[in-house]
Amino acid sequence: MTEERFDVAYLILSGTTTAARGPELLRGLLDLGFRTVIAIPTPNAARVVSGRELADVPGAQVVESYFDLAIRPRPPRGVVLFAPCGFNSLNKLAHGIADTLALSVVAEAIGRRTPVIVGPSLNQPLLDHPIAQASLRTLPDWGVIIVPPADDGQGPRLAPTDHLMAAVRPFSPHH
Repeated sequence: MTEERFDVAYLILSGTTTAARGPELLRGLLDLGFRTVIAIPTPNAARVVSGRELADVPGAQVVESYFDLAIRPRPPRGVVLFAPCGFNSLNKLAHGIADTLALSVVAEAIGRRTPVIVGPSLNQPLLDHPIAQASLRTLPDWGVIIVPPADDGQGPRLAPTDHLMAAVRPFSPHH
């Protein structure tokens, strides 16, 4: 079975401390050869990483409104990397709650069966929470790829960038 390849990649970021890695993740997606890379932060992500920091990555576009031309009239088909994905976003996604632009784009991708890769960024108590565990079991049943957090001895953190990019690579234009 050959994987579908895409020219468009989305980076969805939720408001965890690891959202500060957004520019690095955008550069990783651009390095994979995507023609269009669109960053969509959740409202809380803006408290961690500014839209300007994301927009300063050459070749990346930041979308913060349903009316942005990059996603009108419908968000283009593409691979979605949701990293970091915090506790609230993870559970909203698994329960079909799309109350932000970022979550709506991910929900649409799940519904149309385009690739969605989720990099959870939760501390150990939140990772151990029964609802988070249920969400991490539910999403793969829907075709979502989970890139598990890494633990370097300081507790779980968003997976390293190379692990996240390895999950996206099979869907990239030049794979």
